[in-house]
Amino acid sequence: MKIAVIGVGYVGLVSGVCFSDFGHHVVCVDKDPKKIETLEQGELPIYEPGLDVLLAKNTAAGRLSFTTKLPEALDGADAVFIAVGTPTRRGDGHADLSYVLAAATEVAQTLKHYSVIIIKSTVPVGTNQQVEDTVRSAAPDLDFDVASNPEFLREGSAIDDFMKPDRVIVGAESERASKVMADIYRPLYLRDYSILTTDRESAEMIKYAANAFLAIKITFINEIAALCERVGADVKEVSRGIGLDGRIGNKFLHAGPGYGGSCFPKDTSALARIGQENAQPVRLVEAAIQVNEDIKRRMIEKLLDLCDGSFSGKAVTVLGVTFKPNTDDMRAAPSLTIIPALLGNGAKVRVVDPHGYREGLELLPGVEWYDDVYKAASEADLVVVLTEWNEFRALDLSRLALGMATAKMADLRNVYSAEEAQEAGFVAYSSVGRRNLVAQ
Repeated sequence: MKIAVIGVGYVGLVSGVCFSDFGHHVVCVDKDPKKIETLEQGELPIYEPGLDVLLAKNTAAGRLSFTTKLPEALDGADAVFIAVGTPTRRGDGHADLSYVLAAATEVAQTLKHYSVIIIKSTVPVGTNQQVEDTVRSAAPDLDFDVASNPEFLREGSAIDDFMKPDRVIVGAESERASKVMADIYRPLYLRDYSILTTDRESAEMIKYAANAFLAIKITFINEIAALCERVGADVKEVSRGIGLDGRIGNKFLHAGPGYGGSCFPKDTSALARIGQENAQPVRLVEAAIQVNEDIKRRMIEKLLDLCDGSFSGKAVTVLGVTFKPNTDDMRAAPSLTIIPALLGNGAKVRVVDPHGYREGLELLPGVEWYDDVYKAASEADLVVVLTEWNEFRALDLSRLALGMATAKMADLRNVYSAEEAQEAGFVAYSSVGRRNLVAQ
C-alpha cells in the first residue's frame, strides 16, 4: 500500500518509519523544509533509540521518502495519516485543532481519488466527525472515509510499542475503511496482536481515558509518597506491595517529581475541558492536574531545605532535564518548573543530560551545561537527580561526595538510598517517600 503521513513530529515520524518497515511505501510530508532536509540527509530531528537504523534501512530500500509537497505525497495514496500537533489551547485548556483542520482542508483540496483519511493526532471526542464535515465541505464530490487511529507510543521505547503493541485501536464507520485499516496493520494481525475496531467516538475516548488513568496512577503514588514521608513508611516497598495485586499492577507506581511530557499534561487538560463542556466534570482528572503541579512545588521545597532555606549563591548540579530518560523531549518536564525556581532565587545551576541540550539550550537560559557528572558536581552545594538516565544509576557516590563543597543530594527518582548516600560520605540525602539522611 501507499501511505502518506502529514507531519514529521514525534508521532508522525515514528509511525511513518515503522509503517515503511511493515513493507508499505510511505511518503512523509511536512511544511518545515529544514526538517525534511534533515531527514533526506538521513539524520533525525528527534532522539528515539533505534529510529535512525530503521530510517536508513527503509530509505535505502526505497519504501520511505520525505517531501514538502502535499500533492506528491497524496498521489496514489491509499491512506492519509494526519499526525500534526494538537497543543493545549491558551486560555481554556482545550486541544488546539487548528493544525488538524487545516491539514484536512488541504487534503480535501488536493486528493483526487478514494482514500481513508486517518486521524493519528490525539484529538477530543467528535473531532473525526468534524474532520469529515470539513473535508466534505471543501470537496463535496470527493470519495473518502475518515477513521480514528490513536497512538500509544512511549517516548524512549516507541519502536517496540509500534511493532509489539498492547493493542491497536481503530475507529471506523464503513467496511471499506475497516478493510484499508486491516491491510495497513496486516503484519500485526498475522502475529495475533490485539486490534480493536470500534466507532470513532469510542476510539477517541479510549486514548484520553488511557492517558488520564495512567496520569492518575502516577499522581496517586506521589501523594502516597508524601504521606509515607510523614509516617515513616517506604514508598518503594508500598509500591511493590500494592503492585503485586494483579488488579493494580506494578507499572506507573514510581514516585517522583510529577508527570510531564507531550501527552499526560496536554491530554488530562483536554479531557477535563471535555467534561466541563459536557456538564460532566471528570473530578479525578481535575484533581490529578492540580496535585501534579503541587508535587513540583513540593520538590522545590525539598531542595530549599537541603540548601538551608536559601538558594542564593548556591551551586546546584542537576542530573537530567528531559521529562524521562531515552528521549530529548522536554515538554512539561519537571525541570522547567524546578530549574527556573533555582535560578530565580540566586542559585548557580549546572546541568548534565545526555540528550537534553538541543531543547534545553533555549528553554533553560542561564544554566551551565556539562558532559561529565563529576566535573559538574565539583565544589557544588547540592546535586539533584531529576531524570533517571542509565548514566546516573551507577555513579561513584564516594567520588561525587568528595568533590562537592557540601555533600548533599536530592534524589527525586529514588535511584539510591539514604544508607548508600551516608556510606559514600554525603551529609544530607533527600528522596521521595523514603527515609532521608538529615545533616547534623
